[in-house]
This record gives sequence, C-alpha cells and structure tokens, in this order.
Amino acid sequence: MKEAIVIIPTYNEIENIELIIRAVFSQNDVFHILVVDDNSPDLTALKVKELQSEFPERLFILNRKKKTGLGTAYIDGFNWSLEKEYSYIFEMDADFSHNPNDLEKLYNACKNNGADVAIGSRYVQGVNVVNWPMSRVLLSYFASKYVRLITGMKIHDTTAGFVCYNNKVLQSINLENIEFVGYAFQIEMKFKAYLKKFKIVEVPVIFTDRTRGKSKMSGSIISEAIFGVVKMKLKSIFNKKQHAA
Repeated sequence: MKEAIVIIPTYNEIENIELIIRAVFSQNDVFHILVVDDNSPDLTALKVKELQSEFPERLFILNRKKKTGLGTAYIDGFNWSLEKEYSYIFEMDADFSHNPNDLEKLYNACKNNGADVAIGSRYVQGVNVVNWPMSRVLLSYFASKYVRLITGMKIHDTTAGFVCYNNKVLQSINLENIEFVGYAFQIEMKFKAYLKKFKIVEVPVIFTDRTRGKSKMSGSIISEAIFGVVKMKLKSIFNKKQHAA
C-alpha cells in the first residue's frame, strides 16, 4: 500500500502551482501529489504536465472537463487515491493559505497518534488567520460556531479545508451520496466521519490568505453552508429514527 498523497484542486492557479508542488516535495516526509484540474484556461494543467517529467513517480494529474465544484473535485481525487491504495489522503489548497510545512503535523497526528481525521484548525487555539479582512474572519469563525451548535460536533474549525484522512474513513463513507459541492462539502465530510465515530483531532495551524491569484469564494457557496447544515442534521436524525424502528 502506498503511503500519503496530497490532493490539490485547481482552477486558474498558474501563479501558484509550481511553487506549491515544489514546497510539498521539499518536506521531510515523502508525499505524492494529485492535482485535480478543472480545465483551467490559464493552462495550469500544462504546467503540471511539464513538472511530471521532473517528478514522474510522485506527481499525478486528473483532468476534468469543466468546473463543477470543489466537492466533486475532491471526490474524484478521493476515488482515484483509494484505487491506488494510499493509506493517508490529504486535502490542501493550491494558494499557500495552507502551509505545506504543516503537512507533517497532520500526517503525524494520523500515522503516529491514532487520529482517523486530522484537521488543520484555524480556531482550536484562538483565531489564527492572517491577511483576511475582519468581516471574512468573523463570517468564517461564526460559521464554524453555528455548525458546531447545529450538528453537535466538538470541532472548532468545521469549515476547514486542510485535512488528512486515514483511507478507512473515506472507504466507509459513500462518497457518491455526498450532497454539497461548495463550502458545505467540508462540513459534510466531517459530519459523516463524526456520525461513524471516527477519531477526529484538530491540529493548530496558521491560515494565510492567498497573495497570488483570485479567491473562489462566493455568496452562493456561503448560503449553501448555512442552509445545508440544518438539512444535513435533520436528515441524520430521520435516518437514525428509521434504523431504530
């Protein structure tokens, strides 16, 4: 079985992609990378293919025909990684908001300290966010508080997108039944793992907003998270009652 792979979804990340790939490969632990590219007009995928000649055994790319949401990109990446039998599967952004140096912390939490899911958490020790406007910090912080209240999960950063999964977690979740494709995807994945009683830990990290490229955040993505959480929780209660009956 192969050890660890970092899934990096991309859409127009030509300014970041080579830098982030080299940063991941510079870590002490050996990580492989799967770039899931949504047919970026800026030719992000072409740059990845050029780099594959330098890293033929560690760098892979999954080309998708169009942009259909972060959640579907990760699910495609999860399925690819499970087929290749990786033991630990990571989610990470391409824009350096997630520090590649923190990969080893998440990896250690799962491999050596028994976590099934390790979350790179912005809020487990105060608020560790750099370069965000206060309005966005407050939105993200209180969104996580809201999700924690509705779902009952004892997680401070429920919307975090920097995560390491033991492959048994992803194997146990029916990925085809994941409903959300945007911001709420991260919440739903954690909630599914929580319902299955996997050990979830939060590892404190510092989140730094992108300095190159354009953010993909939108109002529709945020509203999906706000209203989707209630629907998700109600469905879990209904399903529990059905099984009990």
